[in-house]
Amino acid sequence: MNAVTDLSQMTGLEQLQAAFDPERRDGFKGIGKTLNFHLVELEEGRVVFGGHPDESVYNPIGTVHGGYAATLLDSAVGCAVHSKLKAGQGYTTLELKVAYHRPLTKDTGPIRAEGVVVQLGRRAAFAEGKLTDLQGRLYATATSTLLVFDR
Repeated sequence: MNAVTDLSQMTGLEQLQAAFDPERRDGFKGIGKTLNFHLVELEEGRVVFGGHPDESVYNPIGTVHGGYAATLLDSAVGCAVHSKLKAGQGYTTLELKVAYHRPLTKDTGPIRAEGVVVQLGRRAAFAEGKLTDLQGRLYATATSTLLVFDR
């Protein structure tokens, strides 16, 4: 890898900025593509993802599967922590607790998952997230504990 693409030399924020760079030909892949959500805002310690749930993420009882909300929240809180890491650090989720406040459906419309860092220590990080619609109605909240490690 050259200096520009060597992730080990980049801060977490720089890594995320590179991963979500709209000029990249390959674009964002992975879970965001699978579940059709995208980056809305990115700054150090705070990340927002947006999505629009549809019937492809429904459970058998006719509402959006709880895993969809949990995935957006886990992504938002994890990336919020990622955005504060130093070059050479990594992280992994140790615990994610999600509270569901109201059901999501295809009629909910666009939603936002916002993650913010509460505390970043040498070995552990704590973050909170909330999932809202564009009118600010709360659908789910999350708290997360993450392990921070040297790569």
